Amino acid sequence: MDAQSIAARIAPVGQDCVEGKPCAAATAAAAAPAPAAPAAARTPEQLVQQVCSGCHSAGVMGAPKIGDKADWAPRIAKGLPTLLDHALHGFNNKMPPRGTCTTCTDDEIKGAIQYMISKSS
Repeated sequence: MDAQSIAARIAPVGQDCVEGKPCAAATAAAAAPAPAAPAAARTPEQLVQQVCSGCHSAGVMGAPKIGDKADWAPRIAKGLPTLLDHALHGFNNKMPPRGTCTTCTDDEIKGAIQYMISKSS
């Protein structure tokens, strides 16, 4: 790490401004780094391999196993909107919200569900 990176990492997160004196908050905000570009969308298969398979390949905590028609049939019968709702918001204190993928978009999660269904129906 270079000196500039270290200085940026340990810089104060704020400052006190006194009325009638110049405040450098505007200067600090202008010098802030630009936000990172969003990650490129993953294919449903990539997402399933990277995130979902951690539980859905072994049936962790009752997760329906990818490819097991008997596991998936009652869930598929509830419909995609219900499966998506469970995936996005969690279900039964077993399925964590967003499958723990905080960087996944709703569309990526929907695609992953559709991919797992296609392999399991």
